[in-house]
Amino acid sequence: MNPTVNSSDAHVEVEFPGQVDGLNRPMLLPQSHARSKSSLYDELRKFQICLKWCALDHSTLLGKLVSYITFALLTIVVPVASSLAVRLPAADPTSINKLVHLPESGLATIAFFTLSRFFKRYGLRQLLFLDGLQEDSHYVQRGYTRELDKAFRHLACILLPSFFVELAHKIVFFSTVTIFINSPRGVPSNSLVFVLVLASWVYRTGLFLLVCFLFRLTCELQILRFEGFYKLLEGYGSDAGVIFEEHLRIKKQLLVTSHRYRFFIIGSLFTITVSQLGALFLVLASKFQKSFFNSGDLVVCSAVQLSGFFLCLLGAARITHRAQRIVSAATRWHMLVTRVLDAQSNQQKTDQMIITQYENPNPNSVPKSDSSTGELNPSSFHTRQALVIYLQHNSGGITLFGFALDRGLLHTLFAFEFSLVLWILSKVVVLS
Repeated sequence: MNPTVNSSDAHVEVEFPGQVDGLNRPMLLPQSHARSKSSLYDELRKFQICLKWCALDHSTLLGKLVSYITFALLTIVVPVASSLAVRLPAADPTSINKLVHLPESGLATIAFFTLSRFFKRYGLRQLLFLDGLQEDSHYVQRGYTRELDKAFRHLACILLPSFFVELAHKIVFFSTVTIFINSPRGVPSNSLVFVLVLASWVYRTGLFLLVCFLFRLTCELQILRFEGFYKLLEGYGSDAGVIFEEHLRIKKQLLVTSHRYRFFIIGSLFTITVSQLGALFLVLASKFQKSFFNSGDLVVCSAVQLSGFFLCLLGAARITHRAQRIVSAATRWHMLVTRVLDAQSNQQKTDQMIITQYENPNPNSVPKSDSSTGELNPSSFHTRQALVIYLQHNSGGITLFGFALDRGLLHTLFAFEFSLVLWILSKVVVLS
């Protein structure tokens, strides 16, 4: 059922790849890259190609094997080997750059196994909620197409500046340090380790940001649906049953989204909190002079981590805020519809009295009441009132084990993190 008021959207059908005879083919839909008239399919195809180039193709056994080998090599082997093979200058024996390998690899591990679970249980289309998008209006479909198209641009806005800063730091770093590793003949050891470390950084950072942007895309789709839901509450002729069914559909998808990403959000929050506070303590307690050479990685790592995680928190908070606004919008709609219907009912009663007095001028006669008006309006009123009460008790958005990710929770997290920062500062002052 299409919940929009505009009847022109009622027959919109969008075909997606991999849907044959009502069955969904698994990720990544091999041999399905033929061009389609659907722009949504074109954007989905970009995601598929991107995942293959990032060695995240789990549609075949070979692709899964390559994916796990690439993950183990770039997330575990290269960081550990580079840390053991690099000897720092004597003037700066305690480089903070080694400290970032653990949180970067930790976030990449969380993101990789999150994606692996997604690809095992859901397809890419189901993960992005494209299966039920044909039930939405043209407004939602066009808006979601734009968000899919802008997803890679937003990802590049974070990844590319960070990459150039990381590249500059690695050039300075590997032109100074000494590498103890056997390289192939004719290949300098510093150049070989430089390329491997840079590839490892791109892979680990891209994994984490990819999951963050997948979550953001899901949030943007639900925000578009909430905006369409508000349009339903702007019309006097909107049916309470249609509004109820549309809210049930949105609520179900919000619950699914919360369940899918809760371990990623909690794991990322814990990893980022521990790494940032640990780095803050070590930086403040260290007696050596801080420079771009010995702490450049820490700056880039912190910026990427906080940018990606704030994207998740802000997306979830926006959804929850819009979900909580539904109650006020529905109450306003209920009030306006009741007022309009009461005015119409009073006008009908007045007209009926005038007609009755004109036809029967006897003042002792009592006009008959309109049974249809007396029965229909109370029933419609109670239906709308029940809908408002239902929305009051089901106004949550993205949740983490029952706790809504709203502004109140964000304020609580900020107060908690700020308290830890003050505690670390007090410990550093005592140690000094």
